[in-house]
Amino acid sequence: MSYGFDVEIKGRYACFSRPELKVERVSYDVMTPSAARGILEAVMWKPAIRYVIDEIIVCAPIKYENIRRNEVNSKIPYKNERTAAKELSENRLYLSASNDRAQRATIVLKDVCYVVSAHFEMTDRAGPDDNEGKFTEMIRRRLRRGQNFNTPYLGVREFPAEIRLLEDGEKPAPIDDTRSFGLMFYDFNYELKSEMNFNPVYFMAEMTNGRIDLRNSEVFG
Repeated sequence: MSYGFDVEIKGRYACFSRPELKVERVSYDVMTPSAARGILEAVMWKPAIRYVIDEIIVCAPIKYENIRRNEVNSKIPYKNERTAAKELSENRLYLSASNDRAQRATIVLKDVCYVVSAHFEMTDRAGPDDNEGKFTEMIRRRLRRGQNFNTPYLGVREFPAEIRLLEDGEKPAPIDDTRSFGLMFYDFNYELKSEMNFNPVYFMAEMTNGRIDLRNSEVFG
């Protein structure tokens, strides 16, 4: 058995980066299912449950803005982190941002508003005292109170998300727009074994009257 709920997610800016464009960030036209799941997990994450996104409703016109952001070119290697942890030293973790800074163009979405319909399913990590009713109340209570484990964001951490629970059939009207967005990133499949321990999967994103129905979407990985 699964329990569903609707949440409104909006923000001033959003950037759901296309993975095929590496150097300068370009956002997808709408929120990805992975980003929606990440926002819900920021509200409440438990190993006993797994969020499934059923539908993404676009409630604000799709608008773009070109901005420039300062980023660093390098990353601290993972091997340095392991060595520093063993030696209890921070010398190997230093990165001078002022000497490694680069300014890059970014195409972001502006004034976004979505309604995400989702449900959760119990996983094999659920304990004997875990049940759907308990987690449903926990999720709804945290949404009503605005409680988060960490700050939810719209693609990148610089763009925080505003979230509220929609109750009693309340739903903002979707935009009157029908289009195909082509192949879009869906999520990571951690069940498939590979050298990376995760596999990205994609789906054909079709929006009909402002609604992207994910219930019967076929994913490719």
